[in-house]
Amino acid sequence: MDVAGFWTHSWTSDDRVAVRHLLSPDAEIEWNLDAVVDEEELVQTLHRIAVFADDVTVVGQTPADDGVAISYDMVAPFGTARMIEFLTITGGRITEVRQVYDVVATDRYFPGLYQQ
Repeated sequence: MDVAGFWTHSWTSDDRVAVRHLLSPDAEIEWNLDAVVDEEELVQTLHRIAVFADDVTVVGQTPADDGVAISYDMVAPFGTARMIEFLTITGGRITEVRQVYDVVATDRYFPGLYQQ
């Protein structure tokens, strides 16, 4: 399994140890949620999605020279939200994570997901 596939499998199966292992110690992390993000908040938010969602499905994957873009459908009890993730991978570790959430659907179907 490649790094991106292992990343996806790790966070969707709530394996926080593997998620942390894949992240480079100086990984740059950004998202469009209304909360400050660092490695810990990223891991905790992915954990909350993994345990709350009925299903998380990869609906698209686009490779790039230095990483991959992955589109997910996150199915909650009352609807589905989409998230797109851009990963930069160097030397088998993830050095950048950029997540773009459908914020309206995320707030509706995953209430309190990123409240600190």
